[in-house]
Amino acid sequence: MEGNLPNQTSCSPLHSTALLRRLSVPLSSDIIKPLTLSLSRTSTETHKHISISNIHRKSKTAITVTMHKSSSGSSLGPGGLDLTQSFFKPISSAAPPSPTKRHTKISVVGAGNVGMAIAQTILTQDLADELVLIDVNPDKLRGEMLDLQHAAAFLPRTKILASVDYAVTVGSDLCIVTAGARQTLGESRLNLLQRNVALFRKIIPPLVKFSPDTILLIVSNPVDVLTHVAWKLSGFPSNRVLGSGTNLDSSRFRFLIADHLDVNAQDVQAYIVGEHGDSSVALWSSISVGGVPVLSFLEKQEIAYEKETLEEIHKAVVDSAYEVISLKGYTSWAIGYSVANLARSILRDQRKIHPVSVLAKGFYGVEGGEVFLSLPAQLGRGGVLGVTNIHLTDEEEQRLRDSARTILDVQSQLNLGI
Repeated sequence: MEGNLPNQTSCSPLHSTALLRRLSVPLSSDIIKPLTLSLSRTSTETHKHISISNIHRKSKTAITVTMHKSSSGSSLGPGGLDLTQSFFKPISSAAPPSPTKRHTKISVVGAGNVGMAIAQTILTQDLADELVLIDVNPDKLRGEMLDLQHAAAFLPRTKILASVDYAVTVGSDLCIVTAGARQTLGESRLNLLQRNVALFRKIIPPLVKFSPDTILLIVSNPVDVLTHVAWKLSGFPSNRVLGSGTNLDSSRFRFLIADHLDVNAQDVQAYIVGEHGDSSVALWSSISVGGVPVLSFLEKQEIAYEKETLEEIHKAVVDSAYEVISLKGYTSWAIGYSVANLARSILRDQRKIHPVSVLAKGFYGVEGGEVFLSLPAQLGRGGVLGVTNIHLTDEEEQRLRDSARTILDVQSQLNLGI
């Protein structure tokens, strides 16, 4: 639900403090189930720079656009003479670079508000040696690339490339897809989804062609259905295709709790799972603050709380994106940080737990078809390493299965033909 959501009803969530204070209480090694049929990704070699000739799609006239710098910026002398030798005296008997040193490359498809927020956050957090931007609008794309390149003196050293040609993504370790069609006035959500599926047919195959060992991270909405579409189109094992899912929803959930308790949100353990949407599920039974299980603490202290209050807090999480959109027109920064956080866990092999959209069949009683929805999953260099065995109450497990059915009902209306 990130980015622009036209034709959506704006909802103002209840203030977090008012909701949580109705509780009337001054609150102050995970077991992982491995994925089946998952494959470890193979490391990619250092990639050679290639020159791309771009096609201006509107006029369909071939034009040569210098969308990126050459692999060496030192050719400033006459006739392209490399001046590096004049500036630097080589080290005698120097050994070649270690073959184990990785060159990390990330490609972001879609240079809109969300895509550029992700790119900017990736740059400031020094997550890649090479960052590639892909979009269908060459003028906007070049402008975004130049704007980022001009900040080079203030950022970690990263090569920034941009093109309308997917060949520039060759050898990417991680491909992040944010592109999506915008809803037109009076258009049904199903028709919008069909147009996004058609768009993905043009995006996923070339990414796979040029980066057969990459990991696909889908951000475009509806993220759960489109992650399933990307998985089918890619032919990848399920551990190498995931969606941003409820990673941001869970961050909003943790913020609401931490803001009231006046603690750091990192000390709050709380998950939203299921669909990234209205049928998402708040896992109240497993929430803890500073290692203290919240609901168990309330019951042990014989402190009463209203279930309706918990539901309203969850609704505030679901509605928060709509509030941001109603105020500024779109969401960008929070999803940018969320996706960069996922990229760090994957590329740095952090093996952290994130609620992301994964192939859920066989987990927590989810059956009935191949469906992607958010579950707490361990992420690393191989993509999705496993799904955490969190204890769910019977009610939570039933709501999760209902959420899966909601997504499957939408998928059944699509003519995927994959």
